[in-house]
Amino acid sequence: MRTLIGDIKEHEGEEVELAGFVHARRDHGKLIFIDLRDRSGLAQVVFLPAMASAEASELRLEYVVKMTGLIKKRPPNMVNDTPNGAYEIEAKSLEILSRAEALPIPVDGDGYDIDEEARMKYRYLDIRRPRLAKNLRLRNKVTQLVREYLNGNDFVEVETPMLTKSSPEGARDFLVPSRMQPGKFYALPQAPQQYKQLLMIAGIERYFQIARAMRDEDLRGDRQLEHTQIDMEMSFATEQDVRDMVEGMMIHIAEALGKKIWKTPFPTFTHEEAMKKFGADKFDMRSEEEKKDPNILAFAWVVDFPVFEWDEEEKRFTFAHNPFSAPKAEHVEKIMKGEDLANLRAQQYDLVCNGYEMASGGVRISDPKVQRRVFELMGLTPEESEERFGHLVRAYEYGAPPHAGIAPGLDRLMMILTGEPNIREVIAFPVDSSGHTSVMDAPSVVSEKQLKEAHIKLDLPPAKV
Repeated sequence: MRTLIGDIKEHEGEEVELAGFVHARRDHGKLIFIDLRDRSGLAQVVFLPAMASAEASELRLEYVVKMTGLIKKRPPNMVNDTPNGAYEIEAKSLEILSRAEALPIPVDGDGYDIDEEARMKYRYLDIRRPRLAKNLRLRNKVTQLVREYLNGNDFVEVETPMLTKSSPEGARDFLVPSRMQPGKFYALPQAPQQYKQLLMIAGIERYFQIARAMRDEDLRGDRQLEHTQIDMEMSFATEQDVRDMVEGMMIHIAEALGKKIWKTPFPTFTHEEAMKKFGADKFDMRSEEEKKDPNILAFAWVVDFPVFEWDEEEKRFTFAHNPFSAPKAEHVEKIMKGEDLANLRAQQYDLVCNGYEMASGGVRISDPKVQRRVFELMGLTPEESEERFGHLVRAYEYGAPPHAGIAPGLDRLMMILTGEPNIREVIAFPVDSSGHTSVMDAPSVVSEKQLKEAHIKLDLPPAKV
């Protein structure tokens, strides 16, 4: 029968039961005031002399309490502009459910000035601050909006495996040793790329997933070791079909959150045009004045990326985005002949917003002969192609509909929607700038028994567990 603090105005004159954290405490002699906090907000509670000298005198910050109280309207001269500033709760009973020691970090400010190591170590306290709690609730709302939009457009949400095969697609894999197959390893997925293409071959036609992906990359303010993406794929779809679908989804989210789109339809630049105009393939079209308004979202498309780029270290061409992006139809013949590789263009498209790359997508190769030729031009032997990608190429040979997809990054989208300086502020338990996990302090050493079970010997001095 608990009443949420956000609903107390509906219970004026009633006695209700409340529960939450002691957010603030003010001792005014015979009276004690606290701000009580639950998931719905804050409200002031007053303890009259009889209770102030007894139970309430013990209260400290972040104690967890349950209480009953009478909801009263405050005098006009005491009303403030907070959501519950016109009301006060006169305590009638109090039960302390859990006591809190002195906190190692404060939870009442925005937290930007607190040492990152401390914030990560005590992340469960850090999340108590209203800013982070608000970010996580907004993330939940955005995820709901995504599902609402895609389900309304006949997409099917399908989960794909977290243990998969190492088939490098642009970044280092995280490897997982197999206990049952000594000397062999799984890889954590850099993206569900191959699985979503297999789902198109399977006839699902419209797939999506709020997908987790892991890449062993150097960290930045907009990049973590693991991230979440809105993974999508569509059969019998053109590049424009996918772009229209994503554009509609971003507008759906923006309108629901009261944001303003800089321009619709989203402007489109070729990769060559973007490099000439902005000096990069991710850019911010807003004026300096517009950049002061965090509610303005300037989306744009970048298209016609190169199929290949030259790897100076390896002295050969490699894929510019991923090896599954289809060349433009007029360039297929040159690929098959191995001609003019530096100038070939892919049906590849990126979505940018406010200076960040928001999504990357493309029309996929669905002809096994073209796919094998691309692998060959990348320097893979037939044996290497078979080992890494044979399962996908064979699947093409059993009837593959043309398909295309994209994967907007949920973390970056949330960073922009909240106006936060980096994606750690919109992830519940991120890694810090050194790659250490929140709270649990990984990576960590493991026991000799665990290493033996996984058939691993370390070429390092023994570590103490």
